[in-house]
Amino acid sequence: MKVKVISRSDDDFTRERSQDLQRVFRNFDPNLRPQEKAIEYARALNAAKLDKIFARPFIGAMDGHIDAVSCMAKNPNYLKGIFSGSMDGDIRLWDIASRRTVRQFPGHQGAVRGLTASTDGRILVSCGTDCTVRLWNVPIATIVESDDSSNHAAEPLAVYTGKNAFWGVDHQWDGELFATAGAQVDIWNHNRSQPINSFEWGTDTVISVRFNPGEPNLLATSASDRSITLYDLRVSSPARKLIMRTKTNSIAWNPMEPMNFTVANEDCNCYSYDARKFEEAKCVHKDHVSAVMDIDFSPTGREFATGSYDRTVRIFQYNGGHSREIYHTKRMQRVFCVKFSCDASYIISGSDDTNLRLWKAKASEQLGVLLPRERKRHEYNEALKNRYKHLPEVKRIVRHRHLPKPIYKAAALRRTVTEAERRKEERRKAHSAPGSVVTEPLRKRRIIKEEE
Repeated sequence: MKVKVISRSDDDFTRERSQDLQRVFRNFDPNLRPQEKAIEYARALNAAKLDKIFARPFIGAMDGHIDAVSCMAKNPNYLKGIFSGSMDGDIRLWDIASRRTVRQFPGHQGAVRGLTASTDGRILVSCGTDCTVRLWNVPIATIVESDDSSNHAAEPLAVYTGKNAFWGVDHQWDGELFATAGAQVDIWNHNRSQPINSFEWGTDTVISVRFNPGEPNLLATSASDRSITLYDLRVSSPARKLIMRTKTNSIAWNPMEPMNFTVANEDCNCYSYDARKFEEAKCVHKDHVSAVMDIDFSPTGREFATGSYDRTVRIFQYNGGHSREIYHTKRMQRVFCVKFSCDASYIISGSDDTNLRLWKAKASEQLGVLLPRERKRHEYNEALKNRYKHLPEVKRIVRHRHLPKPIYKAAALRRTVTEAERRKEERRKAHSAPGSVVTEPLRKRRIIKEEE
């Protein structure tokens, strides 16, 4: 009698690079899985709940300043570095990984109002209310060093003195020019002690300036007369001007769509504009309950972070009307500046309580090295949440946020006031002659006039 023995090779039935896990053969025929949608929905629900359980966005605080942090700047050539300036004139370079000061740049006698770094990361430009602009050398060797001997003061390369206080500075993305904002917009060169060009439109103070990432000669400014102005360095006069109902505190260009920019406004909202079409805002981003002080885009261009006077940091989608995330701590005071890290993984905020705080861009993201199976599991969960995000239960869990009591009450009050204004406008329109009351959308209602 002949007996046939079933023989199998272990190599064919174990996963690659893992001898303890048996390979599983699956038949993906949908007829064999009538409950597939229900199972996926349950998994999406669990993934949304797990995100809430593991949401720990706050990483740590960088303590060292003795006065309020007023401005920050990223080093485009060094991922771990962040510059910060405070109201007492102190400028520091921080190592984000170790959360300590690497280098100090003393010299300003008043508040530091603007910081920016050159494209190669070797030149730091600072300005302040002491009417001076200072250029600092940032040697790469000092940045890379990790010992305590690198924590020493630096001397400025050059000091430029102006007639009025400076309120903002920004460097060209590709070039040797930088612009300062104050009584007027001045264009400087690294090798010149006087401005090579000056722009002025109106008599009020310019409070922020930003160069366009795609067009090196285009820059946008905001002033205390509620205006947003576009300047072109190739012509002698400003290009376009837009006046809003309230003041704009900061401007940020979208790095992936250089024709679009978003402004942080005093009326608790952010407005996205197309530089080619100023007639109305593309999107209105609402959720803050106090003035928005600073704004910064992620390097991906898909979202931006805002810091507000209501002591919170929020993250918005570039085309979303409401924030997807809100960060706050009990000790954090009014947020004056906020920056995305160069790898879009972290957010750094500077507040009135002298601290810089480090946050995760995704609150539930796992830090450290991920195994391939862990990464696949996270990607699968994200795909499930994205697929079932419109269902009520998943949407409720994903959107829910615990807010501090003052912000919760202020948001409820704002909703009450907005709803009352809407009802009043509807009643006025209903009891007026047809066509006599014209209602404009919110994104257009904020604009008063436009000047060419």
